[in-house]
Amino acid sequence: MSPVTESIPSRRPIRPSSASANLQTHGCYKSGLFDNKRPTTAAPVERPKTGVPKAHHWRGGSETAEIEKIKLQRRPTLSTLEGLDESAVPKSNTSNASAGDLLKSKIEEKINIDTLELLKQAFQEADEDGSGELDLDEFKILLKSKLNLSGTKDQQIDALFYKIDWSSDGNITWDEFCTYMQLEYAEKEDSYQRSKDVMFHLPAKTENMPHRDAILKITDTDGTFIACSQDGIVSFWDHNLRLKRTRTVVPNDANVKVMKQKWITDFCIMTQYNKIIIGTGDREIEFFELSSFEPYCQISLLETVPLHMDFCATGPDECLIVYGDTNGCINILVIRAAGECLRTWKKKPKQNGIATISLNDAARGNSNVDFICWKVHSDWVQELRYYHDIRQVVSCSNSTNTAIVLGCTTGSTNVEGSLREIKEQGQPNKSDQTRLIRKEDASYFSPRQRLESDQSVFKVYKGVKTFAFSKAKNVMMTGGMDRIVRMWNPYVSNKPVALLRGHNAPIFYLFIAPDEGRVFSISTDKCVKIWDIQDQNCLLTVRPKGHKIRGDLQACHYSHYNKSLAVATDQMALLSLKLKPVLHADIVITHKEPVTSAKYNGAFRQVLTCSEGSIVKLWDFETGNSVFDFGEAHGDAAITCLDFDTTGRRCLTGGRDGAIKVWNYNNGHCLMTLRNPSSSRGEGNDEICGLTYVEMNKNRYVVGVGWDRCINIYTDEPNDTGLHQLVDPQERWEDDKRSGHKEDILSIAFCPPNLLATSSYDGEVIIWNMVSGHIFCHLWSPADPGYVSASSPRDKKSMDGDGTVNQTVFMKTRAYNKDAASLISSGPRGYIHFWNVFQGGHLLAKFKGSKHPGVMITTLVLNGGDQILYSGDNFGFVHCWNVSTYALCERETTPPELITTWRAHVEIINSLDFIDEYKLLITASNDCSVRLWNKDGDYIGTFGQPEPWDIHNKNTWQHPMAPFDVLVDPMSMPEHDIIKGKINMQQVVHEDSVNNSDDEEEYQREVQARLNLARQTFHVDDDTIAQQLREKTFSAPRKVGKSSVRATSAYDPRHGGIRLRHEKLRHTVTDRGGPSEYQMLRCYDLATCPQPAPPQLKVNKNNPFDFYSAEDVGA
Repeated sequence: MSPVTESIPSRRPIRPSSASANLQTHGCYKSGLFDNKRPTTAAPVERPKTGVPKAHHWRGGSETAEIEKIKLQRRPTLSTLEGLDESAVPKSNTSNASAGDLLKSKIEEKINIDTLELLKQAFQEADEDGSGELDLDEFKILLKSKLNLSGTKDQQIDALFYKIDWSSDGNITWDEFCTYMQLEYAEKEDSYQRSKDVMFHLPAKTENMPHRDAILKITDTDGTFIACSQDGIVSFWDHNLRLKRTRTVVPNDANVKVMKQKWITDFCIMTQYNKIIIGTGDREIEFFELSSFEPYCQISLLETVPLHMDFCATGPDECLIVYGDTNGCINILVIRAAGECLRTWKKKPKQNGIATISLNDAARGNSNVDFICWKVHSDWVQELRYYHDIRQVVSCSNSTNTAIVLGCTTGSTNVEGSLREIKEQGQPNKSDQTRLIRKEDASYFSPRQRLESDQSVFKVYKGVKTFAFSKAKNVMMTGGMDRIVRMWNPYVSNKPVALLRGHNAPIFYLFIAPDEGRVFSISTDKCVKIWDIQDQNCLLTVRPKGHKIRGDLQACHYSHYNKSLAVATDQMALLSLKLKPVLHADIVITHKEPVTSAKYNGAFRQVLTCSEGSIVKLWDFETGNSVFDFGEAHGDAAITCLDFDTTGRRCLTGGRDGAIKVWNYNNGHCLMTLRNPSSSRGEGNDEICGLTYVEMNKNRYVVGVGWDRCINIYTDEPNDTGLHQLVDPQERWEDDKRSGHKEDILSIAFCPPNLLATSSYDGEVIIWNMVSGHIFCHLWSPADPGYVSASSPRDKKSMDGDGTVNQTVFMKTRAYNKDAASLISSGPRGYIHFWNVFQGGHLLAKFKGSKHPGVMITTLVLNGGDQILYSGDNFGFVHCWNVSTYALCERETTPPELITTWRAHVEIINSLDFIDEYKLLITASNDCSVRLWNKDGDYIGTFGQPEPWDIHNKNTWQHPMAPFDVLVDPMSMPEHDIIKGKINMQQVVHEDSVNNSDDEEEYQREVQARLNLARQTFHVDDDTIAQQLREKTFSAPRKVGKSSVRATSAYDPRHGGIRLRHEKLRHTVTDRGGPSEYQMLRCYDLATCPQPAPPQLKVNKNNPFDFYSAEDVGA
């Protein structure tokens, strides 16, 4: 680890229960194997319960159940239920049955350290036959008795047993059970750590500042940082820390005599009114135009100096201005009809070049302005903010007894006054008189004490210098002189939820980023730390040697818009977070890298996906939620293909590193690595392009093909040790050595009982007999007469590699039909081929897979009955063909029936998988998304989207909407004859007239005549000009009577050429396929309108520009 930055140590235990985003668990259930270990950064204080009790404490009438029932009634203190609907959280009166239904998490989540010890003892007792192993029935009895599971959990217990029993021998041992649990939580922890990774761009970017004095405060508006110093200079910086402009709030009018330099204390922005508010040491609040910084108005003669200020718009034309002073008071200006009030104040007499109104006149002389002063702290106010979400003002000070206070703005006393006014509504204007009397009272501006019910006081030793509050997370962070960052429940002031230790100097600034679930803190020694709210531990530490920010801290501000931290010292510095690449804000992605394959597992009703980033993800098929994921499956090499064994309990992955790996994908355990030691691994030509799992004559094999151009067959033998194995392939077939593929093998397919098909880059398809290892037949597609080779410069981009066969699939229902086509290949040259593999193999049919030019069919999939064929191409289109009777007994010359087609992705489709049970289709593409469709092309959703779907409820599907990227892509535009140019707009507009016309031929002649008239243009090209210049047609002599007169200079060839070039460059009217706009205008008769009488005007002789009417003169 670098000495500059510190992150979470790899051996530090992290609570796996927090990784709810990577493991499918219910949001309100938090438990796991490592729950008894807490982060080292948290203080050893008891954390209030944030979730519901464990499921095995919900039943029964024991004392433990009663205790858990009391705990259930406690209010959650932290927002750990983020993303969970309130109705889904069990209440105190929830019945046992409904609570069991709500906890739909996996059974593994109900096992912790205590239950694991009980299970070990019970494991031996449940072994009735003494073999040391448990079968499925014994395992069910054990879990139901120890975890208090109901009978409805049988399906989950079966799934857990099958996950542990990956070898399919029907029994599990205690070692296999513990290994599965340990590996699952290890991968879970790694996945959770990957999701929490955060880093700054180091070192920080620094720029010199135009300020002469210390920076008071930094804020931002839409990504623009605004800084103000004590001398009144305001600077604007963009997101890259470039100085945009500099302004000053000190009057620079030469006619205004400034007696002394003003001391600026704080500022805030009135975004709704385009104003900036400045607090000064002269007890003034000044308003300036934000765009021009012209003085607008000011409120003077305040009772105290405003040290810290805040502004909040509470309504369409209502706002609050809050400021704290040196007496520890919170002063609040409640302004109704703010626009009118500001305009009224601007008309007041000017003092020192700015319209001025006293606080007394502003509050007492205007019914739309109220002033409230609360005595809150016994020391200076260090910081304050108003949060409109909770309708409270939060302020802090260095006083221990009033370190931080949450209080209301008006208080209960104002409510009592309002009730009195309501009682007196029967008397006219009595309420206004009461208000006026109350404002004229001498104690109106005097500080008042809040009632205890109107405020919450938090006591902190040595006070609080800074704080941060988040309504979304329901948490408040405080920091002060004791160097401890405290986490509070804002409604519980007795003690903090957690103490975050690690700073060696007083805390200077805090900020909560609720979207990321992080807290940013910086101390006076310029040490920056990022904390995780949920785990309450430190994610990142950046010390001054890392960010290289020099000087004493003056101000800090975190911009959630730019994801960067601005720090003001002697220079302006910017620390920007390293953001992970996001394709598009409106596009849901499944992986961060292109997806290479996606497969459905019917045994567990899950979908497995893999990407070029060597990441494998497991998804719940019925909801689209993420269940589990693990990374670095093939190191840094991409995963290229994916398959399952016949039991569905293991998955096989092939990568660009030339290896095939066998996984227990439910916990990320690699069981075997299959690699050909003779492959050219050092040259990088050993990529695995296709693999399949074969079970033949009770023997199991893994067959892989790729860039080594060999058929590699590996024996899948059971391994009871659970240790990782390295397996070499069998001896290579003799026919493979002599007559095998000469180019890279791209795909492989198996057809029971013993046929194997492989295809290569050069377009060759070979059928193999797996029993004997001999070649059954060679298949070559005949070249088309008008085919353009890949080396042709005309269409090199679309034809490059177009002779390849990307995939082959067997029609297994026709395996024994020697007259029908039983093999389908995608390619070459964008065609789909149907082959008969018997009698030496011959082609029965081929047709274009898409009507788009330059298309390549990349993947194929059949439904269970081999009746429907789905094809995907490199443009993202999916075509659905009816092949139930196609090429069944004779050669076909026409394509099969096209049932439907739609665009699923904007990039190449790498994988298709059809789910026969639900008649649904899974598509995976290079656009990093995996999407689910029904058989008709209705869009269900994208795996990884925020809102889950229910495949049984069509109301939860995305249909009739389409993916955003597909919708906005130009190739997704529907085809029309107008776009292709086959018909023009005139024919479409008058289509109804054509249908209703008696003489359709006469109408067509009329329309054609209009079109010809509209298309008459004069245009001369360069060749015509050159030809006429050579012929000198304009210089030929013209005859006059019997004599010939030579052409004048007006007809000189040069002039003729100039005239023709003028015609060439003349603007030509664009032909839009119909009459011009002028010809399509419709004319109407104008109605006669009476003309108005002209006004009688006279001229003022004294002022010739003063016109007035005769009536005015008479008046």
